[in-house]
Amino acid sequence: MRSNTKNVLCCFVLCSVVKGKAALKEPSIGFMETVQPKVAILLCTYNGERYLHDQLASFQTQAHANWTLWVSDDGSNDSTLALLEAYKQKWPSGKLSIVRGPAKGFAANFLSLTCNPEISADYYAYSDQDDIWVTDKLERAVQWLQTVPPDVPALYCSRTRLVDEQRNEICLSTLFTKPSSFRNALMQSIAGANTMVFNHAARLLLCEAGADVPIRSHDWWAYLVVTGCGGKVYYDTEPSLDYRQHTSNLVGTNATWQARLKRIRMLMQGDFRSWNDGNIAALRRLQSKLTLENCEILERFAKARDMGLILRLFNLKRCGIYRQTFLGNLGLFIAAFFKKI
Repeated sequence: MRSNTKNVLCCFVLCSVVKGKAALKEPSIGFMETVQPKVAILLCTYNGERYLHDQLASFQTQAHANWTLWVSDDGSNDSTLALLEAYKQKWPSGKLSIVRGPAKGFAANFLSLTCNPEISADYYAYSDQDDIWVTDKLERAVQWLQTVPPDVPALYCSRTRLVDEQRNEICLSTLFTKPSSFRNALMQSIAGANTMVFNHAARLLLCEAGADVPIRSHDWWAYLVVTGCGGKVYYDTEPSLDYRQHTSNLVGTNATWQARLKRIRMLMQGDFRSWNDGNIAALRRLQSKLTLENCEILERFAKARDMGLILRLFNLKRCGIYRQTFLGNLGLFIAAFFKKI
């Protein structure tokens, strides 16, 4: 009897220990399951001392907290670098990294970060130095990106709230209602790069094309690459940031009549045609990754641009290219008519 009692007692103690160890392991497993995906914020700076603090502070308020910040400075000669170093010392180790930019313009600077092999994350978010992010910007982007299979290129973007230098609201950016597509991307970017967050599959395509592609802007390029290679794009109609408008903006919004007139002037001077030359050359670096349909659209578009008037208009129409607004499409027709496309 004593022997049986002893055996029962030993079994009871052993089971209790096993269960206890299992109970201790469960919280760690649950924690691992709820770890947020890592986001690398790609921020380019140049003499941004006046507004940079507000942007850095808005990163700290993000509901999605698993992010690291990579800054490429393009040769600032104000206190930008000192401000960044102060934040680097204040934040946890590895939260902020600073590198030197190529000093070849804003697009080249952003692409140098995009293609930097030291940077690795689940998702990547472009950021300007003078905006202010809303607290759920990254959270909303990641929630949508997680619905896309990781091997499918995916790009999140949104509207913006335009504000003046003192953060007084001016208006919202234009609401686009037409679908995102490669045919649209050939003619415009659907949103500013400062709203864009993309997955690793999209990043691999951008890296494959290289940091030296002859493109005008990195937002337009990202939209072209993702749509051209059969990826998914989500345009969030809810603004994700305050887009500050000031005299130092390198690329401003086109929501005002003054900005639209400026773009019409640039179009007639041949700037739009030159940008398309660069985009076409860059896309040919990814020819093997474009869908068959988009390869055909690209080649038809490239050839149609140099045809005579009637054939040019006919073949551009066959390409199905379009912009998001009535006025934009009117301008597109004028550009095609005068061979400025």
